[in-house]
Amino acid sequence: MDDLQVSTRIATSGMKAQATRLRVVSENIANADSVGTKPGEAPYRRKTLSFKEQVDKATGAELVKVKKIGVDRSDFEMRYDPNHPAADANGYVKLPNVNPLIEMMDMKEAQRGYEANLNAMQISRQMISKTVDMLK
Repeated sequence: MDDLQVSTRIATSGMKAQATRLRVVSENIANADSVGTKPGEAPYRRKTLSFKEQVDKATGAELVKVKKIGVDRSDFEMRYDPNHPAADANGYVKLPNVNPLIEMMDMKEAQRGYEANLNAMQISRQMISKTVDMLK
């Protein structure tokens, strides 16, 4: 496999990783208001994502992969709402540990990472195409 094909493979792995990150961020945003339905029941817990480097044995390329989708163990915010069905004995409801502002920043960063990898892949493909045209 030549260097341009390896570059395309590296960029593709980056795009897949950022797409997974975008999916996790979307789940967090969608559930930012998901609280329990019974007293003391836990609300939605924010998901987190970590990446790892993986060397492709065939090409020696260093690819990025999703290592793990986990959960954020930070404390839930408590809001006093004694009329809510999920309120505890003291009238407090546990709120998800999702901060929409942080999620939006993560989404923007994932989008930029995806676009950068897409541009790298497109340039590699253009160079491969031009090389093939020169060989004709």
